[in-house]
Amino acid sequence: MPDLSSRNPDWWRQAVIYQVYPRSFADADGDGLGDLRGVTGRLNHLATLGVDALWLSPFYPSELADGGYDVAGHRDVDPRLGTLDDFDALTAEAHRLGLKVVVDIVPNHTSHLHPWFQEALRAGPGSAARERYVFRPGRGGSGELPPTDWQSVFGGSAWRRVPDGDWYLHLFAPEQPDLNWENEEVRADFRTTLRFWSDRGVDGFRIDVAHGLAKDLADPLRDLGGLGAAGEEALQRVEPGTHPYWDRDEVHEIYRDWRKILDAYSPPRTAVAEAWVPDARRALYARPDELGQAFNFEYLQAGWDAEELRQVITGSLATARAAGASATWVLSNHDVVRHASRLVLPPGTDENAWLLSGGTVPPADRAAGLRRARAATLLMLALPGSSYVYQGEELGLPEVADLPAEALQDPIWEQTGHARKGRDGCRVPLPWTTTGPSYGFGSGAAWLPQPASFAAYAVEAQSGAEGSTLELYRTALRLRRKLLEGETLTWTPGAPAGVLDFARTETWRCVTNLTAEPVHLPRGEVLLASTPLAEPGVLPPDTTVWLT
Repeated sequence: MPDLSSRNPDWWRQAVIYQVYPRSFADADGDGLGDLRGVTGRLNHLATLGVDALWLSPFYPSELADGGYDVAGHRDVDPRLGTLDDFDALTAEAHRLGLKVVVDIVPNHTSHLHPWFQEALRAGPGSAARERYVFRPGRGGSGELPPTDWQSVFGGSAWRRVPDGDWYLHLFAPEQPDLNWENEEVRADFRTTLRFWSDRGVDGFRIDVAHGLAKDLADPLRDLGGLGAAGEEALQRVEPGTHPYWDRDEVHEIYRDWRKILDAYSPPRTAVAEAWVPDARRALYARPDELGQAFNFEYLQAGWDAEELRQVITGSLATARAAGASATWVLSNHDVVRHASRLVLPPGTDENAWLLSGGTVPPADRAAGLRRARAATLLMLALPGSSYVYQGEELGLPEVADLPAEALQDPIWEQTGHARKGRDGCRVPLPWTTTGPSYGFGSGAAWLPQPASFAAYAVEAQSGAEGSTLELYRTALRLRRKLLEGETLTWTPGAPAGVLDFARTETWRCVTNLTAEPVHLPRGEVLLASTPLAEPGVLPPDTTVWLT
């Protein structure tokens, strides 16, 4: 059994971390928006589930131009979500229940309402206040053109002009101006932020857009040409570490500086990088003298194919091992289509087109999607390393793809001229009860509408129900704690085509059938199956079993 005690510095290496998107988790004050007191009131759900830690997505002051990732103050709580006292109470209750607390740090940009940016607007061109951000004069006869052709991840130009003629950089929404990490004030402020939350008892940090902080700001700024704005494809077309603003070599000096701060605490504070970069580059962020761990998105992006998954698993373990870190695994989060829906989409499906069409999935396919989701989860939880679980996946929630246009709040929708629907479908508030105006989320309607089908997925409906997805997660996490040993796996030679078969220890084996036909099950006592085994010794399609 792994040592997850409060003094163990390596608690994170094989932990299960539950992501809480606060605005959609639980609403204590009835205003339709989830809040910190709501999270605190539902922490027992996490403890009963059997996770080791919760990761809180941003709860900072924000106008919600990007779901809370437009931060107007990095060392405070949005008044709509609570107070610092509420945060302290949440942390204390989590620790009482044996849960670690991880919070988001958003260092690439601030909100345009941040005091620094408001000061920069007042101060004017060439001021010290503007040096904290990336301001540049425009091109063209009167500066009417953006300084470069850089594009926003959310669509359109990454530059926005202000009334005095200067342009500022925003790699995401216009309400999210990028910080200038060559500026010592910026660096010092985030050192203060890391200490502020660590001093309040936070156990670790998830670093948003970890690969974006360092930028080539030497004048004249470089155009991208045909490289595009984001993603690994653009990075693979340049010499590693030389893209103008993604995954530059200089970013690692920032994290080496941070590690000194994190290691000053006992136990050291953990950190995990959100870095959308190729494998070999991701290992750099996970080095022990930097953040220590980095998200692996390949498992999330892989198709329902045994050979592809095997390559992803083998490569991810090698990447983590090279960095001296443990691997990370994730199937869903607040930015992607929930895997109970995604895994049933035909190969090559354009997820954005599917969302724009209303995401129609026949009932039989919905059942198949949940079946695959359960199998993928048991496979993930058997892998060496830490697993990240997104709120609601333990209920088997599907993507809410048919949200009406007037309900959408993701900035992607407006910024792309309604060409991309955005991420609201995976952020619909959780159902806790089978009845009520928001199925137990709060006393009134939720900020995003929940479909009537959510009643059947509610915690109340599934708790104690044999065969429910919630009970599958509870059983799997309880068994996992007992079975974990070491950080390696051994592939079983001679496994049938379309079957993943590996041993974690001499007494724990995981087998997944990704084919459309039943296969013979290896010898051993079945500890847990993602789908009931109707016939002894036979493993049904789209099913994972743990054997001993």
